[in-house]
Amino acid sequence: MNIIRVFEQFPILESTDLVLKKIETKHLEGVYEIYNNDQVFQYCGIIPKHNIETVLSMIGHYERDYNKRTRIKWGIFSTNESDKLLGIIEAFDFNQKVDMVTLGYYLAESSWGKGMASQAVGLLVKFLFEQVNVNRIQAEVMLLNEVSKRVLLKNGFSKEGTLRQAALWSGKGIIDLEVYGILREEYVKG
Repeated sequence: MNIIRVFEQFPILESTDLVLKKIETKHLEGVYEIYNNDQVFQYCGIIPKHNIETVLSMIGHYERDYNKRTRIKWGIFSTNESDKLLGIIEAFDFNQKVDMVTLGYYLAESSWGKGMASQAVGLLVKFLFEQVNVNRIQAEVMLLNEVSKRVLLKNGFSKEGTLRQAALWSGKGIIDLEVYGILREEYVKG
């Protein structure tokens, strides 16, 4: 795994429709719109934030985590409206012993149902396999989150199983999670 490719300089990922780039304080309104919506985190281990000052400090945490090389969060933006935040996608739990990483994502409610999550996941998967040289990418999904499961399946992930009572998620308690994964060899074949 070429971890330097992720953390030496913040990577900007682009497709025809989307740009994944660093979230900055100028995007506060967009970040707040996402975190202030209880529906966005219905199937997530994140507690919504209803205080704009709290959300502002979270943007600083994104930078801190990046500098500690533990997590990278990209803002999902349209190529047409480059400063309107559509969602957030992240890579974390970089396991260099087995060249594995976990990803997660959530969109502003106004971006739901437009294929943006699928495109953003596809863009991140391409970057992680082709430039970072990971061997495995995984995601953990709450059992009722059918939309997220479809996003992963559309991007070549396979459901690998259910982890029963395996995680304590904020606001959700102890939950079951389905694990989805894709290997480099499957990506190359696909």
